[in-house]
Amino acid sequence: MIWDWDWTLEILPGLLTQGLLVTLQATLGGAVLAFVLGLFVALLRRSRRPYISRPVGAISEFIRGTPLLVQLFVLYYVMPDFGVRMTALTTGIIGLGVHYASYTSEVYRAGIDGVPKGQWEAAIALNLPRRWTWIGVILPQAVRRSLPALGNYLVAIFKESPQLSVITVVDVIGLARELGSERFRYLEPMTVAGLFFLLIAIPASILIRRMERRLDT
Repeated sequence: MIWDWDWTLEILPGLLTQGLLVTLQATLGGAVLAFVLGLFVALLRRSRRPYISRPVGAISEFIRGTPLLVQLFVLYYVMPDFGVRMTALTTGIIGLGVHYASYTSEVYRAGIDGVPKGQWEAAIALNLPRRWTWIGVILPQAVRRSLPALGNYLVAIFKESPQLSVITVVDVIGLARELGSERFRYLEPMTVAGLFFLLIAIPASILIRRMERRLDT
């Protein structure tokens, strides 16, 4: 099959301004939700009250143990039967965010556990309230330690975003598939869509590795 440059240039603007834009919206929205919700889950799992920590832990394990596709299907096709209706993109963002929050919570947990014990002891010696110990001493260090792993999950969310096609979200891969079906020619649109992922994922991975080296020094 010969590469058609004329058609490639014709479909490129649409893939950029429509497909890739939706992919980035889903990625960034899902990542922000995953990072914020994951931190709350990590803190709740450390609660001294078992009626809080145990249910949160069980729900987190359940979400992590079930496929993202199943969760998206339930959110978009089943929840409307209970009166919960959202747009496809909103559902996708929530699905990605909740799913990956169960993973980022473990990243935060490891970051918190990695804070030296002396930091806790110093806060106690200064008679800091428990809330300010967390806000001013523990969480800044824990989040800093967690940044490289969170960056990896950002890339993972980006690469998982095409799964939103199961709930009719037309991202860059979905749009490439539609364009290919119009001419029964998938080489150009799917290749261009794949290049978009490479051009974003590879620099992001390089930045994450540099961040890891800086934190190690």
